[in-house]
Amino acid sequence: MSHSNKSYSLPFAHRKNIARLCLTPQGNLLLSIDEDGQAILTNFLRRITIYHFSFRSPVSSLAFAPSGRHFAVGVGRQIEVWRTPATPETTGEGDLEFAPFIRHRVYVGHYDNINSIEWSSDSRFFLSASKDLNARVWSLDPEQGFVPTALAGHREAVEGAWFSKDQEQIYTVSRDGALFRWAYVRRSNVNVEEKVHDGEEDADMQWKIIEKHYFQQNHAKVNCAAFHADSSLLVVGFSTGVFGLYELPDFNQIHTLSISQKTIDFVTINRTGEWLAFGSSKMGQLLVWEWQSESYILKQQGHFDSMNSLIYSPDGQRIITTADDGKIKVWDVSSGFCIVTFTEHTSGVTACEFTKKGNVLFTASLDGSIRAWDLVRYRNFRTFTAPTRLSFSSLAIDPSGEVVCAGSLDSFDIHIWSVQTGQLLDQLAGHEGPISSLSFAPNGGVVVSGSWDHTVRIWDVFARTQTSEPLQLQADVLCVAFRPDAKQLSVSTLDGQLTFWAVSEASQVGTVDGRRDVSGGRQITDRRTAANAAGTKSFNAVTYSADGTCVLAGGNSKYICLYDVQSGSLVKKFTVSINLSLDGTREYLNSRDLTEAGPRGLIDDQGEASELDDRIDKSLPGARRGDLSVRKHTAQVRVTALAFAPTGRAFCAASTEGLLIYSLDQQVQFDPVDLDVSITPETTFRTVAQGHYLQALLMALRLNISTLTRHVYERTPVPDIALVVRDIPTAYVARVLAFVAKMMDEGPHLEFNLRWIEQLVSVHGRWIRENKASLDTELRVVDRTISRVRDELGRLAQENVYTVDYLLSQRAMNDAKNGTDRVKSIAAKAFADTDGDITLAEEMQGVDSGSEEEWIGLADD
Repeated sequence: MSHSNKSYSLPFAHRKNIARLCLTPQGNLLLSIDEDGQAILTNFLRRITIYHFSFRSPVSSLAFAPSGRHFAVGVGRQIEVWRTPATPETTGEGDLEFAPFIRHRVYVGHYDNINSIEWSSDSRFFLSASKDLNARVWSLDPEQGFVPTALAGHREAVEGAWFSKDQEQIYTVSRDGALFRWAYVRRSNVNVEEKVHDGEEDADMQWKIIEKHYFQQNHAKVNCAAFHADSSLLVVGFSTGVFGLYELPDFNQIHTLSISQKTIDFVTINRTGEWLAFGSSKMGQLLVWEWQSESYILKQQGHFDSMNSLIYSPDGQRIITTADDGKIKVWDVSSGFCIVTFTEHTSGVTACEFTKKGNVLFTASLDGSIRAWDLVRYRNFRTFTAPTRLSFSSLAIDPSGEVVCAGSLDSFDIHIWSVQTGQLLDQLAGHEGPISSLSFAPNGGVVVSGSWDHTVRIWDVFARTQTSEPLQLQADVLCVAFRPDAKQLSVSTLDGQLTFWAVSEASQVGTVDGRRDVSGGRQITDRRTAANAAGTKSFNAVTYSADGTCVLAGGNSKYICLYDVQSGSLVKKFTVSINLSLDGTREYLNSRDLTEAGPRGLIDDQGEASELDDRIDKSLPGARRGDLSVRKHTAQVRVTALAFAPTGRAFCAASTEGLLIYSLDQQVQFDPVDLDVSITPETTFRTVAQGHYLQALLMALRLNISTLTRHVYERTPVPDIALVVRDIPTAYVARVLAFVAKMMDEGPHLEFNLRWIEQLVSVHGRWIRENKASLDTELRVVDRTISRVRDELGRLAQENVYTVDYLLSQRAMNDAKNGTDRVKSIAAKAFADTDGDITLAEEMQGVDSGSEEEWIGLADD
């Protein structure tokens, strides 16, 4: 959502990757279609699924009519036009249709897949562009004198076709970079006077090419294009990552800009023609660009390789992710946007850790370096390296931020550096295998290491000794995690066991067998059932909840398991993905996908592509990864990292599907509390009108209607805020605090909101301090919003300081000028009128240096 700078996930999912999306022109309905042609129609404003439908074949193009009553889909070589369920916005009469899609017509004539469909402004005609080198003109309903027409002449696949604003011309763009302009003209060698006399003038009209243009982008292919009829703007995305903006029909080039290292796959223009949106699937880029000011409105890019680790910031408002692409990204939890990306690492980043204060981040990478990042100035201020070249895979930071430890799969030693000096302090030796995991105790001084030698060792970093004998396990150690109170340790091993150890006694206090819980989902090469599949019966990531009562674990499967530590029982199992396009999400395999050459999903059909660029194989022989833009092997579902939020109300997971956030703080539309028959929105409005603001606020909170609560909140006079807050029952303090924090984030009233917070903290401060644990989420939101307002006010004042200085200087100059002119006029009047009663001294008493009423609030220091 660009107007609020936030993103959100819709509460539904397809069973395959989504291939096509389209919004109605009114913006109230969203139609999404996956790779198999399964469609979901959604009320976009309310985020409610209306209907599921199957087109039974892959859909290559989709477009709603401007009226919103029909939509056209390209299914193979055919075009199908369907009616959409009516809404009050489309009917204009308030009637609703709760019927499924009704197919209007089927259009045939193309000989290859449809690339795009575009409607005319009156929703009577539409254009289709196809791979068969042709574009065609169709009518929604039979029109008198109209015959479907083929627009032939391109030498490669036609990527798009559009009507001009007056619908008298058509523009077509092909993949080889050719732009044709068509006009509806009379056929040659026709007697005009005779045809007009006979009334057959329209029968001799035809669409004809009247102008040809070429983009000349060094043999780059056109991948996508969009046209805005009102402003006659054409934007074209090329295979080199360059886009061009042109003005038609004169073909004037306005802009040409390179925005990606890979192909631009999708482009669209907003309704006003001011913003251009681009998408590059190979790089995971999304870009919104304002062409008039040549500035970015939105620029987002995810990791284009698998994520390895993640962590919450201590304030719970940021999530740090690292990946094999060598990038470190900082995500804002409330908006869902990436705010900072660090690219200094030259290889995959394997681990990340925060200091206790949260202003310094440490990362470990396969390039052999440990880097420290300042998250206030967003820069790398220290780099740690080992005497020999090592690829670090694990990391641990002392809570004080003075010592950093790292382990590697290439060495059996633990390397320790001083953060202040950057010097290598020591190498702890003792393990007989690669070190897979490190964890510092929350109270500091003790670090725990897990290794493939079936042992866990507890080290006293400052004494440089082990505090106890190694903890012996039955399999390779994959992950170790400390409980927040530093008294217990959780260890995950390759045999699927979760063991819990008392740190002070170095003794085992519990165990959980998670093999059956975590296993699930068959890969396409598995010969065994999902329950017996190999490679999915262990946990690669383990973390404790904020209160230490539960442990969260995930591995190479589609499940995340939540266990109760004391009883060892499975509390809940979360499913990461139901996307069947990923390997490992199916419980059963389809025998139709098993061929004599092997599973159908592993057969390389790239050489059968029609385009030369798609047939070229750039991957190295025998390499599973090869070129990052080519994926021969189906991505496997897995969970690589887990982290609990400091509040304990949410956790995040790094998976094949991306960064997933699970939260207990769900926003509900209506959740009434303590209601009786007398509490209704109407009585609440009457109570506010009568001036009973406290009673009206409590009634609105009981109804839990956000708009009603805001109405009462904003109607409360400023002098009455202290009285209302003083009498609020303590049971409602948390809800009022959360609501005021929300208003701070969304509302326009700055001082009004701050007065509410001031009164809440001063009147109910003792109760808030005593119940700090339960109010942690609300207090963090308040702290974040106040900090944001402070920073914005400071930045605003800094930006306007020169403007204020200029205004003050103008005031002084105007005062001096006005005073001089006044003195001159009085003197001239005095000398000219010697018989007057007013003397010069009396007149001068009226000369003032300025009026206070003119410059209230701009007092000069």
